[in-house]
Amino acid sequence: MSSPHSAVPTAVSVPSPSAPVAATGPSPAAPTVAELMDFVRDTARDEALIASLPLDPEGRTWIRLDGPGGSEAWLIGWPPGTGTGWHDHADSFGAFTTASGALKEHSLDVRLPTDGWKTLELTEGVDRSRVLATGQGRAFGQNHVHEVLNESTDAHAVSVHAYYPPLPRIRRFSRTGAVLRLEQTERPEDWQ
Repeated sequence: MSSPHSAVPTAVSVPSPSAPVAATGPSPAAPTVAELMDFVRDTARDEALIASLPLDPEGRTWIRLDGPGGSEAWLIGWPPGTGTGWHDHADSFGAFTTASGALKEHSLDVRLPTDGWKTLELTEGVDRSRVLATGQGRAFGQNHVHEVLNESTDAHAVSVHAYYPPLPRIRRFSRTGAVLRLEQTERPEDWQ
């Protein structure tokens, strides 16, 4: 991950405060979008956990968390002026909440083809933008295309994210006006 939107990985993995204790027996039921949203909101209120995230002045940092029902969860630190670039989470649905600071999300209100394309021309009216201040979040469905930014010039932001099923891949896009271009596909081994 050598793009300007790359994260600086941490070698930390901690259980979240609301993660269930592992028990022997059948696998947990898949979480719902509402359960993921509850998880990210509850975790974002854990001041000790939020304070434990090492913040880097130049690159994003993260800690992997134990999400509900076998979901993948992350605590992410965003230095001023950083962002993800346009991407999706393939077949995973998810939720995220800002734990401190503010994040801006640009998204597309359109379902893209899942495979077999390199360039798409977007129609007018598909762009959406929202600012998510501390305590605010959102849930999203499969193949949700967005970019998330910390537009502050002087303050870090911290957020909590959860995805189910665990991310099988992330597709990264570039955008010029109405043209969206698939640039690369990342697999879990690229960011873990």
